[in-house]
Amino acid sequence: MLTVVTESESTPAAPDPTAPAMTGGSLIDEIVRDGARRMLATALEAEVAAYIAAHAGELDERGRRLVVRNGHAEARQVLTSAGAIEVVAPRVNDKRVDESTGERQRFTSAILPPWCRKSPKINEVLPLLYLHGLSSKDFVPALEGFLGSGSGLSSATITRLTVQWQDEAKAFNNRDLSTVDYVYVWADGVHLNVRLDEEKLCLLVMIGVRIDGRKELIALAEGYRESAGSWADLLRDCKRRGMRAPVLAVGDGALGFWGALREVFPETREQRCWFHKIGNVLSALPKSAHPGAKKALAEIWNAEDREHARRAVAAFKLAYGAKFGKAVEKITGDLDELLAFYDFPALRHEAPHDRVEVRDRHRWAVAAA
Repeated sequence: MLTVVTESESTPAAPDPTAPAMTGGSLIDEIVRDGARRMLATALEAEVAAYIAAHAGELDERGRRLVVRNGHAEARQVLTSAGAIEVVAPRVNDKRVDESTGERQRFTSAILPPWCRKSPKINEVLPLLYLHGLSSKDFVPALEGFLGSGSGLSSATITRLTVQWQDEAKAFNNRDLSTVDYVYVWADGVHLNVRLDEEKLCLLVMIGVRIDGRKELIALAEGYRESAGSWADLLRDCKRRGMRAPVLAVGDGALGFWGALREVFPETREQRCWFHKIGNVLSALPKSAHPGAKKALAEIWNAEDREHARRAVAAFKLAYGAKFGKAVEKITGDLDELLAFYDFPALRHEAPHDRVEVRDRHRWAVAAA
């Protein structure tokens, strides 16, 4: 088989073409895993060497070092994004005593803690697979071929992680919002068809921008078809936890959110989402007209100021109004809300879209599992 070698090692013999096929993956998978194992072993050895060197001057009454190597621990498998890797971690014998507690000090690897059986990347992918409908009992057979091992992915482990994710989501949705001022907020509904009750068909997501420009998730809640009642419950809960009215809210044309916003935060200005609006306009045009229409619409929301934007709207109406009146009406009917962001120069750098990216949907949707 092919192996990864260092400069100090000789090149291994060519693989025997008559040898039986390897188990656990292809040659390239084995190369990647072997390289990852070697790099991890080198990093662990370097970490222990640095720890021992840092305490080399600490000696006992006989002049012997208090911190020395102590062989290696038993081999164990760790699931990583490169697959299952067998690790033999070096051990440290630390004879120093903590004066405050009277207990012996212990070396704990920051790279590979004693409890670690899965890398952080594996822990990130598990909730995504769960959200995509993979049953807890199916994790082991589904991932065994991909990772080379199903160790640490039992049904009990997945169930325990699910409870942990739900507890984290509950703590997030109960946190205090009184210490943060959100200048702008984006609202959107994320529709998922997995592990949701029939009466809870949508995730309501609200993202906010702080005064310092940082963007963060404000709230995530289960709702029913983005109804006004569901959005009102979310906004009232945020207000109860101390959230103050944002200056501007960005969302699509769904009436539910805007009705709830006017009830809970009536002083907040409204900005229609250009991403959704462009999609609505294009749906009223033939495909042959899409390239020109996209360019004309970009002239509106990319305009230098409101006046130039209105001129671009007039040009769009002149070009498409005669044949495609419905498409033009979708812009002129919401024009004030579509151009509201021109009153807020800082928002123009963010683009007035409320689309929730797919990678973020996965991260936030764990609460609905």
